[in-house]
Amino acid sequence: MKQNKILSLLGLATRASSVVSGEFMTEKCVKSGAARLVIVGNDASDNTKKNFRNMCEYYRVPFYLYDTKEGLGHAMGKEMRASLAVTDDGFAKSLIGHLEEAK
Repeated sequence: MKQNKILSLLGLATRASSVVSGEFMTEKCVKSGAARLVIVGNDASDNTKKNFRNMCEYYRVPFYLYDTKEGLGHAMGKEMRASLAVTDDGFAKSLIGHLEEAK
């Protein structure tokens, strides 16, 4: 049930234009200071995970590994997405709460 809640919130955030996705846009969002949360798919490459983990640590952005690339993309109504950044504080706080419970 938790998984559905997280993916549903991602879908809502996407429709509210509060999510950017894809490695380039996610990286740009983190470095510009707009990202409030970064989620990377569990099945993303080790290099991608390491890159975003280090970047988020440096820029002090919460970072989580969650679901699959296909699951994240499907929640957003798009193709596979290895990474995404949430730009809205409200959505980010809610998602972080659910992601912590899901651990």
